[in-house]
Amino acid sequence: MSDEKKLRLGILGSGKGTNMVAIAEAITAGSVPAEVAIVLSDVADAPILTRAQERGLPARFIAPGKFRTKLDEEAEAAYIAALKDAGVELVVLAGFMRILKGEFLRAFPQRVINIHPSLLPAFTGLEAWKQALDYGVKFTGCTVHFVDQGVDTGPIIAQQTVPVLSRDDADTLHGRIQFAERQLYPMAISALARGLVRVEGRKTVTGAETKS
Repeated sequence: MSDEKKLRLGILGSGKGTNMVAIAEAITAGSVPAEVAIVLSDVADAPILTRAQERGLPARFIAPGKFRTKLDEEAEAAYIAALKDAGVELVVLAGFMRILKGEFLRAFPQRVINIHPSLLPAFTGLEAWKQALDYGVKFTGCTVHFVDQGVDTGPIIAQQTVPVLSRDDADTLHGRIQFAERQLYPMAISALARGLVRVEGRKTVTGAETKS
């Protein structure tokens, strides 16, 4: 792995940073040919920033601006500049509670990914594990996908199933989905870093290494 080119990641998060930690640990273990170039948060005291700093990773808060669910124009420009200045090649959303559209996605075309706590296209939006539990499905899971102009509608990269148990409540089901996320996200990033995933129309194709 030491001879492989390392994909430079920019990780955006608003909360605890458990997926960021899982990715960083997988990189340290040598299973993901990537490096975390920068960690950014829209929450000044978010634990993800502390966890990044504990691992010696560049991390900073950038104010999100005046809107509640998205970045305003000035904030969006600041995030794009910080990521580009860090040489980021892939933007990884790890619990980032802002919708990214427009100029941001144009700055990183097919280079922004997210992990969602359901088997998309089922149960988009917030608290997907509660939606699954209320609907009565027997299986749910998590999905790594490219981010597009919709909400949880981008091409799917990888999925992992999680059974819904008869004794589950929202917290226990969410906990098992989060455990699956920490396994799936590093694996998906590894496949992207190795050039094993490409987008064809609305779908992704996984296979032998692709040449750019």
